[in-house]
Amino acid sequence: MDRAVIHAAPSDGYANLGYELSELVASYPPPFVYVHDPHTTRIATTTVVSTLSTLRENGANIAFAHVNAVACFTPRLLYDTALNAFAGWSPSWEDGCANWIGPLEGTSQRFNESFDGFTHGIRAAMVERLSDLRLVLVIEDAQRLKENMPDILAPLTRLYELSHVDITTIFVSEVCWEHIRPSYGASHDPYYLDVAPSSKQEFYTPDDDSEIPLDPYTYHPVFRQLYTHFLSTTYSVCSPFTTGLDDLSYIAAATWPAFIRPVIDEHRRVAMELKEAHQDDPDAVPDSEGEEEKPLHTIVTFSAPTEDARIRLTRLFTPSITAALEALYPRQTNAITWANANIPAADLLSMHPHEIPQSLAKKVAGDVDGERALRELPRIAKFVLIAAYLASTNPARTDMRMFGRGPDARSKRRRKGGSPRKTSAKASAVKIPQRLLGPMPFPLDRMVAILGILLEENDADTRLSAPEYKVPGEYTEIEISRVGIYAQVMELASVHLLHRTSPSDRLEMSPTYKCGISYDIAFQLAKDVGIRLNDVIWDPVA
Repeated sequence: MDRAVIHAAPSDGYANLGYELSELVASYPPPFVYVHDPHTTRIATTTVVSTLSTLRENGANIAFAHVNAVACFTPRLLYDTALNAFAGWSPSWEDGCANWIGPLEGTSQRFNESFDGFTHGIRAAMVERLSDLRLVLVIEDAQRLKENMPDILAPLTRLYELSHVDITTIFVSEVCWEHIRPSYGASHDPYYLDVAPSSKQEFYTPDDDSEIPLDPYTYHPVFRQLYTHFLSTTYSVCSPFTTGLDDLSYIAAATWPAFIRPVIDEHRRVAMELKEAHQDDPDAVPDSEGEEEKPLHTIVTFSAPTEDARIRLTRLFTPSITAALEALYPRQTNAITWANANIPAADLLSMHPHEIPQSLAKKVAGDVDGERALRELPRIAKFVLIAAYLASTNPARTDMRMFGRGPDARSKRRRKGGSPRKTSAKASAVKIPQRLLGPMPFPLDRMVAILGILLEENDADTRLSAPEYKVPGEYTEIEISRVGIYAQVMELASVHLLHRTSPSDRLEMSPTYKCGISYDIAFQLAKDVGIRLNDVIWDPVA
């Protein structure tokens, strides 16, 4: 049986945007239109571009240019992208990827040198094509113009009167016009088109070309009502953080296969019992040798789960939807990996609530790829994290005892055994281990010194031969002074595995950091690189 994908109604907000924009462009468009979509500007831009393409295919005499203000971060990039689209020019490798220059060919002048040259280029493109051509300039993420190119923000809004051609400028942005409006009334007030936020009835699942491996009965029509309840639950969980159709659909597509899997497995179990009972029936007519195995839906009819089963599924998988939001919304993992990593037990519905395996709770509680991503860090990054954890956990006064490697190193190190020290009656307060109090800030120089000891004792056997370094420890000194070590520190700080505690503008002192990993992660990293972590911690874990 081919799976039937359940679709919800299209978004009314984007449908109204396309209808109103087509009416404006086809009749008498205003010179400046501002489309405000606070949720998903990409869908709004796609709607605008699709509407303009449909009008052109239906015979409207228009030409449009789509410019992304994130990609076109300089005026020249913006000018060249717009002029190439207006002139119908596509840079090719054979032509040296040259931009359109029109009548300026053979001269040293270019249309992208200034805004005045840009307006002349628009008029030249108009003359080269048709005299009565209507131009539309669509700028996506227009709020970036105020950050990167504030000088051309106001001229772009007045492009109609500056270029003296029939052109409409459309800004698509996630912020209100008041936040990026040029000061002193330098621009006209735009024609506003606001996209209404999506409701829970308007988001849908991916199309049939989804790459998520699915059971053939995942989207069976009998589950339509259950799917509606599932979408309602997903929207209730995710709507405080995002109402974008793409994000909601992505999360729903990743979590629905696991949500419906226990129901399908229960139907399969009933079908197998009926099939075995049919085979054990002596009065049953034996199947012919060439007859194919009957599909599941011909053995037992699919039926929607009961209300108790629906409530139980919702209670079991709501934490999974929350965890999927935390992992999939920032794209820390993908939907395929999430769906494969969160396959529930086959007999989940037939289990007693106290017998549900703890693996389901463990899967929804944490990040699917977080620990694996840490295990896949470069080897030197693992050493840096271990050194940072030791610097955040061990007191600074213990460094000589734990890492001192002089002639008297063994006598200075803390003894491992022996009789317990006598304590006075006044010393009744219990000392809490530092790993329970949280990480301490440490200077970068101290962490680099600990890193050198760890590399010298645990990484010397894996290095390439370097005969030019003859003094013991010389190779390690060179390694820890390289720029790559400090680049690793900055990279780990950017992903919040290290937290900088000192101001970035203070250059007269060594920067201070805090370690952002737990003991369990540090233990796994130390195990990967062959370090016995408990031997170098001042308060080892028993």
